[in-house]
Order: sequence, then structure tokens, then C-alpha cells
Amino acid sequence: MSKNAGGMIHERGYVYNFHFHLVWVTKYRHEVFTTPKLVTEMTDILMKIARLNEVAIEQMEVMPDHVHLLLSFKPKYAPTNVAKAFKGGSARLFFELHPEIKAHQFWGGHLWSPSYFMSTLGDMSRKTVENYIASQRKV
Repeated sequence: MSKNAGGMIHERGYVYNFHFHLVWVTKYRHEVFTTPKLVTEMTDILMKIARLNEVAIEQMEVMPDHVHLLLSFKPKYAPTNVAKAFKGGSARLFFELHPEIKAHQFWGGHLWSPSYFMSTLGDMSRKTVENYIASQRKV
């Protein structure tokens, strides 16, 4: 894999340039990541999951009750599977480090709410792409 200055990622047989904004919240919106140590632990966990799943984290913010990630990953991976890998893996690894938090705040065994938000973004706006496609037809 190589990445050029324009953000294009070159793989064998294809080139891509897309990014995803992924956000999810803690169960019951409990504020968990309230100390630098807890934020660092979750950041490290998310970086590990990214490496294991061939995902590039371009930006990350771990807030007390939610996480924001700006991601890029190969087109062969489904966005829903990437979201599940981050949420499921991070909950398991975090609760291994902190069984007391699981017992005290998350008695049901779930660190994260079942839902998440994901959107795509790129270097070009939708209008730019629409105009480009429309301009391709020569009458």
C-alpha cells in the first residue's frame, strides 16, 4: 500500500480515496473515559484494533461518553464490519483491564450502545462529482 500527496491510496489492482467518520456512544451515555489514563488506554486499544483490521485511523478523539474516529480502509472491507470490530473488540479489551467498571456501571455487560453513526467523506463534494459525471457525456 502506498499513499500519495493527493490522498490516493494505491493497492495492487486498485486505487481508492475515501474516508469514514465513525461515532458511537457508551451504554446509557455513562461517562467512562474521565481520566487521562482511561483515555490513553482506550486510544491504545483502538489503535491495536485498527492495526489488526488494516484500518488507518487518521484522527481520533475519545470523549467521556463517546468516540470519534476518522478512518480509511480498503474497499474490500464492509463499513459495518469495521464498526463492529472497533466496538466489540474495544469493549472486550477494556473490560479485561477494568472489570470493576463493568461491574459498577455496565452490569448488562455492554460498554457501548448498540447504535453508531457513520458517514463517508472525500476530497470532492457531491456537487463536484455530479458536475464531473454530467460533463462526461459529449452530445
